[in-house]
Amino acid sequence: MKAVERSEIVDYQTYNDSRPETRKRVLEVKGLRRYTVGEYFTFLFENRETVRYQVQEMMRTERIVREADIEHELRTYNELLGGPGELGCTLLVTIDDPALRDEKLTAWLDLNARLFLEREDGSKARPTFDPRQVGEDRLSSVQYLKFEIGPKAPVAIGVELEDDGGRLEFSAEQRAALQADLDAE
Repeated sequence: MKAVERSEIVDYQTYNDSRPETRKRVLEVKGLRRYTVGEYFTFLFENRETVRYQVQEMMRTERIVREADIEHELRTYNELLGGPGELGCTLLVTIDDPALRDEKLTAWLDLNARLFLEREDGSKARPTFDPRQVGEDRLSSVQYLKFEIGPKAPVAIGVELEDDGGRLEFSAEQRAALQADLDAE
């Protein structure tokens, strides 16, 4: 997927003027790309629209105006986009209880081997993780993943954990959204 370019980003004051309409549109885009599996796992598949939104929101929140800082935000968020045949994804592990969160994030060091996107033929694509998000003894509760899925949208997503996993089959509308992302240049 083509990276978001600097020319697509406006200053935070200009962005603020159109934010209500932009936010509404992006929430619709995210809605087709956000999936909850089991009790703890929320996957958000990223595309150019979600990345541009994140950059604009960071600029607005942090009042970023320096060109070097804007370029840094673009580089950081563009890393979330998948390449050809690949879907980029943010995984949020949401566990409110701090003790339980620490326990689970320590036990789930091999989580990447337990996540999958399922293809039409039933085969599974496993993600690669951003190594900066995995410690020696604990995962971060936010993970950046890339799934090499090929040219066709997956049919399901899943987490293979005995007590905390699950599988979610995508609707036709969800598959169409992911297919559009795979087809984007």
